[in-house]
Amino acid sequence: MDTRKTEYWRANIRLVSGCLLVWFIVSFGCGILLVDFFNQFQIGGYKLGFWFAQQGSIFSFLILIFFYAIRMNALDRRYGVSED
Repeated sequence: MDTRKTEYWRANIRLVSGCLLVWFIVSFGCGILLVDFFNQFQIGGYKLGFWFAQQGSIFSFLILIFFYAIRMNALDRRYGVSED
């Protein structure tokens, strides 16, 4: 039984780490480090680098919330700890 708990915990930490990595890349990488490259392009009249810094990280965070909820429900069902 302890091995299933350990596997569940590792899968959970892997999912959280992946989500944080994606959010970091979008918010810090695209919004700060690569802003000069992305400013060559425009979305709705705004430079893409500005858009990533202001809106892109928020949108990616919202998408990650839904992605995390769906994946955690799948993990819960797989390891038999779902609330259903």
